[in-house]
Amino acid sequence: MSKKCEISEVGPMTGHNVSHANNRTPRRFLPNLQSKRIWVQELKRYVNVKLSTKALKTVTKNGTAEIAKLVRAGKI
Repeated sequence: MSKKCEISEVGPMTGHNVSHANNRTPRRFLPNLQSKRIWVQELKRYVNVKLSTKALKTVTKNGTAEIAKLVRAGKI
């Protein structure tokens, strides 16, 4: 199960935990992903997608046309 947004393709980033003594150990910053069942009007059906919360806000604001394009192209 990949930790990547299907719309914006946001994935994990790397960085460091920094202790009080300034010791650095590697860590991963994971995106805030949500699995959603979204109604796509253009396709007249529901589509299950894994979205970052920022992409979810964008889909809510601009509509589901981008999701319909990706489904037709076979990427979702």
